[in-house]
Amino acid sequence: MNPLSNKDEPETKGPDWFGTTHWSVVLIAGKDNSLQAAEAMEKLCRTYWYPLYAYVRRSGYDVTDAQDLTQEFFARFLAKNYLASVDPSKGKFRSYLLASMKHFLAKEWARAKALKRGGGQTIIPLNTDSAETRYCQETADNTSPDRIYERRWALTLLDHVLTHLHDEYKAAGKGLLFNQLQGCLAGEKSLPPYATLTSQLEMTEGAIKVAIHRLRHRYRNLLRETIAQTVSSSAEIDDEIHYLFRALQK
Repeated sequence: MNPLSNKDEPETKGPDWFGTTHWSVVLIAGKDNSLQAAEAMEKLCRTYWYPLYAYVRRSGYDVTDAQDLTQEFFARFLAKNYLASVDPSKGKFRSYLLASMKHFLAKEWARAKALKRGGGQTIIPLNTDSAETRYCQETADNTSPDRIYERRWALTLLDHVLTHLHDEYKAAGKGLLFNQLQGCLAGEKSLPPYATLTSQLEMTEGAIKVAIHRLRHRYRNLLRETIAQTVSSSAEIDDEIHYLFRALQK
């Protein structure tokens, strides 16, 4: 098996690529309540709903209430004209989403709690049962709801990047290569010995090193592209990367 050739790597996007990212579309077109902006917002919500569920649970709500409140929040968030209230100065979707949930819990939770479960229109089908299993399996601590939200956001984003990268390699017929080398994304110590890799992958040590370099390079690019989907300008990407990695260390 040969390492990824240059033609296997996705093409680098041009300098105007940032203008088409999800959150920038919402900020640009949201005031007009455009279909494109609504679709972009829904895609973001589909990806990042779990950190909000974890926030609600850590805020003291039991399983049933947290499930109902999270479902109702997103139903209202997307069904009502929330896009019209988006302020470009808010910057990051991460911050806007949490602020919206805090407002919802403070002002509307009693009414939402009184609704029959499933009685309203569910725009995003959330797997809240699976979310509760995941929440219970995570390490229990005394971290504040805001810190929990930030950490879960960072983990969700990184998982999204890793899944995307895996899918790319698998589609290129490089699934085994990815499975064997993905440990390099956490550092060389997470990799099997080179002697083992050369045998399993039928590649020379030099070819493996090239493949590792390309995997890391693509991972970095995907990380930046994914974060770009949630911030309002390319100037915020580096700060957001540093912020999210700090959140993982808290």
